[in-house]
Amino acid sequence: MPMRINLLSSFAAGILITTTICGAVYFAGTSDVTKVSLKTAENSKTVNISENEMINKLVTKGYIVQTKAEFEKKVQDAKVSVQNQAAPKDDKAAKTITRVVVNVSQGMTSIDVGKMLVKAKLIPNAYNFSHDVEKKHLENKLRPGTYVVDSEMTKDQVIATIFK
Repeated sequence: MPMRINLLSSFAAGILITTTICGAVYFAGTSDVTKVSLKTAENSKTVNISENEMINKLVTKGYIVQTKAEFEKKVQDAKVSVQNQAAPKDDKAAKTITRVVVNVSQGMTSIDVGKMLVKAKLIPNAYNFSHDVEKKHLENKLRPGTYVVDSEMTKDQVIATIFK
C-alpha cells in the first residue's frame, strides 16, 4: 500500500508542476492576435464599386444575378406550372384502386368477411354486408380459400366473388 500512495502523490505533483508552467507561459506570453487585428484594420480601405461592376464580377464568377422582381416572377411561374401538372385530368385518374386479398378459413361467417372488408375500407358496415348476403341466400356458400377483391367492384361483385 505505501507504494501506491507514493505513486499517486508523484503523479499529482507532476500534474501540479505542469499546470503551473502552462499558466505562466499563457499569462506571460504576448498576444499576437491583437497585433494582427490592428494591422489589418489600419491597412483596410473602403472600395466603392458600382452596381453594374458588381453584377459583372458576379456573372464572370458564374453566379446568376437577378432583381427581386425577376426572382419572384420566376417563383410564381414555377408554382403555377407545378399546380397545373399536379391537377388530375379526370376523376378516374385521381381515384386509387385498392386491391385486397381475403383469406377465408374454416368456420368464418359472412360477418367475419364483412369485418375484414371494413378494415380494408372496401365497405362501410359489416352487418349490412352480412344482411345483403343473407338476402341472396348465399350465407352457406362461403368456402375456405383466398379471394381477391378491389375497390372498383360493387358490393354485389364482391359477394359474387367470395360466396360462390
